[in-house]
Amino acid sequence: MKLLKTLAAAAMMSLVASSSFASDVAKGDITVSKTWTRATPPKAMAGGGFAEITNSGSEDDRLVAASSPAAGRVELHEMAVNDGVMKMRQLENGIEVPAGQTVALQPGGLHIMFMALNGPFKEGETVPVTLTFEKAGEVEIDLKVEKIGAKGMAHGQMHQHGKN
Repeated sequence: MKLLKTLAAAAMMSLVASSSFASDVAKGDITVSKTWTRATPPKAMAGGGFAEITNSGSEDDRLVAASSPAAGRVELHEMAVNDGVMKMRQLENGIEVPAGQTVALQPGGLHIMFMALNGPFKEGETVPVTLTFEKAGEVEIDLKVEKIGAKGMAHGQMHQHGKN
């Protein structure tokens, strides 16, 4: 019985340790971290995706596309207030990630837009996404699905070890 408890504790510690790194993905000079999305109602046709993208290199890069098997179409969008009106628009030229800087994709600003969802995003699950950068190429990430209406990642997921 004691051996079972020890093995169970070791397995849980392994899961916790691996999940604290799960959202950090690096390729070349680009690191994508704090990846998340919100749960959607059962018949929702759209959802947003959020992350932090850090460019540790000496040259600018650009996020030019995103794709996911979870949606029929994925676009890069920006929400902005123009003349007192909140507007969302697709960024045809992508999102610039300047050298030595971090760009936040977050609610109410720059974000990944999932359209024609293939099913609801369910809290606790993950949504696979491929981000395509001009220089770094393709980066595979998973967005952790938080509760409907979440304003950010659950507190425990925000602490990244060994990054930033």
